[in-house]
Amino acid sequence: MLLVANYNQAWNLAHPTLTFSQKCKTQVDIDQLHARLIATGLIKNPFLTTKLILKLSSSPHTPVLEFARFLFFSDNFCCSKRNQEDPFLWNVIMKSFSYSNDPYKAFEVFCLMIENGVCVDEYSLSIVLKACSRMGFVKHGMQVHGLLRKLGFGSDVFLHNCLISVYVRCGCVEYGHQVFDRMSMRDSVSYNTMIDGYVKCGKLDVACRLFDFMPMEMRNLVSWNAMLNGYVKSDQGFDVAWEMFDKMPERDLVSWNLMLYCCVKTGNAEKATALFDMIPKKDVVSWAIMVDGYAKIGRIDIARRFFNDMPERDVISCNAIMAGYVKNGHCLEAFKVFHDMLRGSSLAPDSTTVLIALSAVAELGYIDEGIALHCYIEENGFLVAGKLGVALIDMYAKCGGVDSAMDVFNEIQEKTVDHWNAMIGGLAVHGFGDLAFQLFMEMERLSLDVDDITFIAVLNACGHSGLVKEGMICFEIMRRTHHMEPKLQHYGCMVDILSRAGHVEEAIKFVDEMPICPNDVVWRTLLSSCRNQESFHIGDPMDKQLVGLNYHNSSSYVLLSNIYAQFGKWDCVRRVRTIMKERDLKKIVGSSRIELQGIVHEFSVGDKTHDQVDEIYSTLQMVCV
Repeated sequence: MLLVANYNQAWNLAHPTLTFSQKCKTQVDIDQLHARLIATGLIKNPFLTTKLILKLSSSPHTPVLEFARFLFFSDNFCCSKRNQEDPFLWNVIMKSFSYSNDPYKAFEVFCLMIENGVCVDEYSLSIVLKACSRMGFVKHGMQVHGLLRKLGFGSDVFLHNCLISVYVRCGCVEYGHQVFDRMSMRDSVSYNTMIDGYVKCGKLDVACRLFDFMPMEMRNLVSWNAMLNGYVKSDQGFDVAWEMFDKMPERDLVSWNLMLYCCVKTGNAEKATALFDMIPKKDVVSWAIMVDGYAKIGRIDIARRFFNDMPERDVISCNAIMAGYVKNGHCLEAFKVFHDMLRGSSLAPDSTTVLIALSAVAELGYIDEGIALHCYIEENGFLVAGKLGVALIDMYAKCGGVDSAMDVFNEIQEKTVDHWNAMIGGLAVHGFGDLAFQLFMEMERLSLDVDDITFIAVLNACGHSGLVKEGMICFEIMRRTHHMEPKLQHYGCMVDILSRAGHVEEAIKFVDEMPICPNDVVWRTLLSSCRNQESFHIGDPMDKQLVGLNYHNSSSYVLLSNIYAQFGKWDCVRRVRTIMKERDLKKIVGSSRIELQGIVHEFSVGDKTHDQVDEIYSTLQMVCV
């Protein structure tokens, strides 16, 4: 009776505390709970502490989770005799770490279990193996593998499936296959994990053999979808994927979306539309695939129609239409979608959204919008590093804010080669060749990795600033120090450097000695230099080379015509113009753009389509007078 009375008394004290704990979300709530436990002395009650740990450890709120772990590890509660014999609470805490942002903590808890002599069970091993899989720590997984065999869990199918998953997700598919081969019993998960692993590492033939070897009764939707995913991503094309899709005994939304993506990927828009109409129940992914597919083939009008018809939208679909607008030259529309997300949508832009918005701003030259977007990035906690840092540098450089681009570059702590390339390229565009060259030499001093783009950027910078000597040095560093074989772009940059500096003879010699056949860009560069230096005797033999290389490029013909006109060869001018008419080649009209109060105005020669054309010409006449 006394025992029952004590239990009831303990429960009467504990019940309000447990009820309050269910409402805890913030650090303030946890502080109140902690104070109540200390004031009532219930913090030393193992019955209540156990109940609290179980309740709080499944909370989605970080302060609540951390308090559950605090209770477990405080005052050696975890090392009590009861918790050494029964790993149940250890597993609960380890699981809370396994699904967190730091799965390595789960491995540390597992090691602590071993050190304190806690009897680990199958569930303990499965949790730590899943944590190793999420982290990609194959060596830690191997250590657990060794312990698993030592403890005698060699015939447990579930644990072996966890082991296979560790090896497959860490890229060690062959190790996973060794575990698979040694299993006395296998289930569909064993086969599916191995098939998916071989598909993802590009060994579709092995995955196919494993699929064929798999017992028919074990094949399920996961198996078929894994194989379909492999064929969709392979280079074997639409027909093989469709054959697999047609053979499937049943399909789910994943199957339909995979096949839909395959149609879009291969540019089969009509088939994609027909398949889309056949899907029994579409989800947001189905709609996003159609938006992305039509945007990529240049049918942005149809992509927008699908986007407008979506019953619900997610960030991915918004990103797809924005990227489509940018790719097809409709940057203003892309930026409008971004503003719509900020104003009337419950969707929060992610890093990809911001990247696309930055590229749209860069193309439009909206420096004010770019600054506002930079503020949004900082206010919303986006990490200005990686691709986002590159995009910011590029945006400021293209909008004329070189100093701001340099500020962003300097603030990035862990710079990659892409950050250096973006900064060097930005300096090159604005004619700061000396600074670009100094930045490149700083990369050399720091022994940083460089790539093809680095040398294209710095060679362009040297060309725009007339730095012939520095350009030669960079070209030799590329070949001799980094042992990189120059590509056509690098040779083109060198021809440009020599041509701009007036060294036409040297440029011609350089082209003759190139191990790569020059393209139309190289020939146009040479011809332009001949025109600028009035060296027609050099430029004349190049005309057939230039026109022959790029039959449909009107700029090549226009350049030739202008050179002939400069030297008074009007018969040649008429001949070139006649060829252009016969081949229906039209000169691409040049245009200028100016931003005024957030609106971009575009003008071309003789253009009278602007709304304020009368006021513009009137003002021009006043200025000219």
